Amino acid sequence: MRRIAILGGSFNPPGLHHVALVEALAARFDEVRVIPCGPRPDKPGVELLPPVYRAAMADLAFGRIPKAVVDLFDLEQSRFTSHWQLAERFADLGELCLVVGADWVQGGGEGGSIIQRSWHEGERLWQEANFLVLTRPGHSLLKADLPPHVEVLELQIEGSSTAIRQRLSCGAEIASMVPAPVAAYIERYGLYRAPLPGMRAHGSLSGLSFCLQGDFSREEVRQLSDQLAGNPVGAEEADFLTVLGGDGAMLRSIREHWRQRRPFFGINLGHLGFLMNAARPALAAGWPPPQVVLWQLPMLYIEAERADGQRVTAYGFNDAWLERSSSQSAWLEIKVNGLTRIAKLVGDGALVATAAGSTAYARSMGASPLLADTPSWLLVGSNVMEPVSWRSALLGMDSEVEMRVLCPEQRPVEAFVDGHSLGLVLGLKARISRSASVELAFCQGHDMAEKTGALQFPKAP
Repeated sequence: MRRIAILGGSFNPPGLHHVALVEALAARFDEVRVIPCGPRPDKPGVELLPPVYRAAMADLAFGRIPKAVVDLFDLEQSRFTSHWQLAERFADLGELCLVVGADWVQGGGEGGSIIQRSWHEGERLWQEANFLVLTRPGHSLLKADLPPHVEVLELQIEGSSTAIRQRLSCGAEIASMVPAPVAAYIERYGLYRAPLPGMRAHGSLSGLSFCLQGDFSREEVRQLSDQLAGNPVGAEEADFLTVLGGDGAMLRSIREHWRQRRPFFGINLGHLGFLMNAARPALAAGWPPPQVVLWQLPMLYIEAERADGQRVTAYGFNDAWLERSSSQSAWLEIKVNGLTRIAKLVGDGALVATAAGSTAYARSMGASPLLADTPSWLLVGSNVMEPVSWRSALLGMDSEVEMRVLCPEQRPVEAFVDGHSLGLVLGLKARISRSASVELAFCQGHDMAEKTGALQFPKAP
């Protein structure tokens, strides 16, 4: 049976001591499941930083460690899952071992440990679960305080997220305390220094390694790749990803690699290329570009109920939609934040789109495109017959949309996320993700507003 270590924590931010712990666990176990926690009543400071930033830092810190799996479900659902619930959730994966600090088991011999007194089903966990207790050199640990099924790991490296945050708050360096990719990410967005982190930052890609992405069966893609100086590496090792082609190529690369939390730099060889840089400016100052603007843009979180009753989840960068799959028009009920806004929509379907994705299918359905940094997203109808004259609605970032299929047997409907089918569905829920985001890099002179604005006015004669 596979042995799996369950390591929960705030990782706010993840430090080198966390990395050393995960690497030590990986040497003992077949898998290390790292779970950044959601809101915790005992740690109100966890909620001060939006969860999407903690999710990105966790991926950057642990994503390249063999056997480590970063599970973002707590951050995505904005909840705190107890260790008892974690044990139930992952029971089918193998033999679980809960990783805890030595202070959590102190007093266990007399039933007074934090686990026994404060945890949900704590006494039952104490008697039945497997534990790995962390201790540091020079710290005593009474054998009588240990739970029945336990192993002990002495951790050699000291560290504290609290100490890292304190240093950041007073402008001190943290390079010796956190992984380099995490330090760079914190610096880019001013985390723990400003009350509200920004979604845009200035930086440089000069001297960084990159991975080339694109359809290399196209002659123009091959020619451009030959012009790019440097030594391209694989996607797993790259500091940023270079996408050659159009928006479709960028969406494919995002879908495959967003969890690596590397910036995407697109060079347009397609048509409009809203997510891309023009080729000439991209190469004008040398390669890789010495100066770029990085935009951290949100993704959609989708929950769909398939026609067979199976529930699936997916992330999308541009859009998600329901579309009739027969000659019959689709009948949909649409709710926003639990309130029925359209009791019966009759048409080809309906779509939700991020601001960055609003220039794609949402625009072709008649909605006005949004600037990529607009703090809102869209709900759009496709060839709507009823309600008469309804086209689209602007949504707040905290909104949740639910679309239910009416008469699915006679009027079947198919769901799509960024163009990929989820099959026939009974309904779909969508909201802006709390954990998924994408960094797009643009040349300094790239004007996203001008490109969007040009869509809304006729071309000059």
